[in-house]
Amino acid sequence: MDKIIIQGQNPLSGSVKISGAKNAVLPIMTAALMAEGESVITRVPDLRDTRTMIKLMEIVGARCSFKDNNLLIDASTVNNPEAPYDLVKTMRASFYVLGPLLARFGTVKVSLPGGCAWGPRPVDFHLKGLEKLGAKVTLKSGYILAEAKRLKGAKISFEFPSVGATGNIAMAAATAEGTTVIENAAREPEIVQLCQYLNQMGASISGIGSSRITIDGVESLHSANIDVIPDRIEAGTFLMAGALMGKITLTDVKPDHLDSVLLKLREVGSRIETTSNSITIEPGQLKAVDMTTAVYPGFATDLQAQWVALMSLAKGSSLVTDTVYHDRFSHVPELNRLGANIKVDNNTAFIRGVDDLVGAPVMSTDIRASASLIIAGLVARGETTVSRVYHIDRGYERIEEKFDALGAKIVRENTSG
Repeated sequence: MDKIIIQGQNPLSGSVKISGAKNAVLPIMTAALMAEGESVITRVPDLRDTRTMIKLMEIVGARCSFKDNNLLIDASTVNNPEAPYDLVKTMRASFYVLGPLLARFGTVKVSLPGGCAWGPRPVDFHLKGLEKLGAKVTLKSGYILAEAKRLKGAKISFEFPSVGATGNIAMAAATAEGTTVIENAAREPEIVQLCQYLNQMGASISGIGSSRITIDGVESLHSANIDVIPDRIEAGTFLMAGALMGKITLTDVKPDHLDSVLLKLREVGSRIETTSNSITIEPGQLKAVDMTTAVYPGFATDLQAQWVALMSLAKGSSLVTDTVYHDRFSHVPELNRLGANIKVDNNTAFIRGVDDLVGAPVMSTDIRASASLIIAGLVARGETTVSRVYHIDRGYERIEEKFDALGAKIVRENTSG
């Protein structure tokens, strides 16, 4: 099992190219299953999760070819509308096949999802939405079975703007009979791109990017090509490292996807300059600033752990509240091992900034927790070893190589054998 070893306190400088967004490419891949023919997706990050989704594509019968961040999916051979437990348990996003396969085959069997170790992330929104569209949904032996000869348009209102459910229902409704309206839809850039891709495939979706999406069902979709948007979570992770460790420039990025993050980073004292596709950050006097996560366009929960790492070294005390996932604080005990002073009560972390962190062995528990530990390790005195880095490989493309190119002393070591 690999681990990442960091010799801390080496300043960062230079530029880093941001990869394609994991949370955009995974639903796009499943959307490609809805059309016979070949779709080409470019700027696909080479991640464990991407590879898992490719395996799932192949299990349902698609032919895939992945090389140099380009992915070709031939969905004309898809013939098996079933997503097995072995794959779904490792990655919740595999649940995205539910809507597309149901729409294409009138039947689908998907294992209940697994994925990150934190929090209840109920799939109820997905299932209730599909039922509204006329599907018969049953739960049997840990599998969800959904059936419908042809889905019918409906008005669906989410209690919470779930990204996964918005994506699944949008895909399922694209070829339903009649019109579907999703109220309180997710507005994340990744959902925007999914809907735009569906439109490229021949769907008729309006209100994209708003909380009310209207989908006029069409008879069928055709294959289409797309270039994946940059990963705003990877970008935010590098920005927080830059706010601590030196002036760096992010390229191939969309600053307008990071408005709430850039606002907060300016508040803590960082100097930031943006162009249409780059962001340069320079550290300033680091002030403690409270932060509350929210659905987009608010501050992403996927950057909460990295923000906690940043605030652990800020001057003063701060509160970090996660309103999206209440128990997403498994990184806190590990940051405290490095010398941070953080207490958690319910869904709020109370952080008292310290003068410095000291390297120690730490263990990652989910994708974003791993990133926060790497940021902390870059700042800490001495050596920090982060184990269980398979978590980070699910969401970050060659993170140690990117930080190494910026001047960090960071290596990956294989400990097996």
